[in-house]
Amino acid sequence: MAIKPPVLMNAVPPYGHVIANEKWRSSVLVQSLKGTGNVKTIFEEELGVVDFHLSNKSCILYVSETDIVAGNNYKRKLVRFRNANSSLQGIVLVEKTQLSEQYFSAMQKFVVFELGLTLLPVASQLEASQLLTQIVHGESKDNPFRRRSVSWLLDPLIMSLVQQIPGVGKVKAMALLQHYSSIHQLCNAGTHELEHIVGQATAQHIRKFFHDPLV
Repeated sequence: MAIKPPVLMNAVPPYGHVIANEKWRSSVLVQSLKGTGNVKTIFEEELGVVDFHLSNKSCILYVSETDIVAGNNYKRKLVRFRNANSSLQGIVLVEKTQLSEQYFSAMQKFVVFELGLTLLPVASQLEASQLLTQIVHGESKDNPFRRRSVSWLLDPLIMSLVQQIPGVGKVKAMALLQHYSSIHQLCNAGTHELEHIVGQATAQHIRKFFHDPLV
């Protein structure tokens, strides 16, 4: 009997490439990466729970609308994803649609608060491919967050999440990201601290967005 190779939990592809789990071979996401994104894809069967590995040492887990609505053990999968990739930055792409929107807040709090991972909402696989393309090709572009200790490539993408908070536009989102090195830090920021950056009303919106119990 042939011995299976070890699972490539911490694989890092060369620049301009993405290592994709074999199950994504015929997907809209991968076809879009090849076409409009001009990203080379390497398929691998032994990625375990990981869906994609990127050259900036990030790994991606994709949670679909079906996973969220049907409750297909996505929490257990997320925990395995976090535990399996300690040396890489874990990013969770979550399909936020009309069907899954009611579950999104709970998912967001679980991913960010309890697991300390980065969560990025996407409307579809096509939008997800655009995000992955931005990350892959963003390494060659100048970025105002480059001097930060965090993975500065992701800041422009995280900003899209921050701007979902009521009262937070592009300017305030940039101010917050310049002050906090991650969404996790922003979640744990106190109201008084936030007021100095975005004002009292927006500070309250931020706290409510992350901390108010679900209705």
